[in-house]
Amino acid sequence: MTDNRARVELTLLGQTLTLRSEADPAYLKALAAFVEQRVAALQRSGVRDPLKALTLAALEIADELHRAREEKRAMRVRSRPGWGPSSSCSTASRPTRPVAPDPVARGLTCGRSPGYT
Repeated sequence: MTDNRARVELTLLGQTLTLRSEADPAYLKALAAFVEQRVAALQRSGVRDPLKALTLAALEIADELHRAREEKRAMRVRSRPGWGPSSSCSTASRPTRPVAPDPVARGLTCGRSPGYT
């Protein structure tokens, strides 16, 4: 049995990480560069501790991913028959899974995301 995973060395915040992955090494290096850019932006804004900057960058990226997934899910719900401007705000027209733990706090009303009216 052969291992098709390539060995890739990445440097993040001065630390060398060695990964074995089937992913394209250039792609993995691009991901590391993306994280480094986010950390650098936080450091320029005043976050001096590298671990804190890395943690904040990870949270920001996770938030972006979560919001993108939720928007994709919401778009699927809005594309269902009976969902749209002419539908009422009854509970029957709302998605069964909440958009967020507290949709009102995020500015969501009647199942619409911020920016949608």
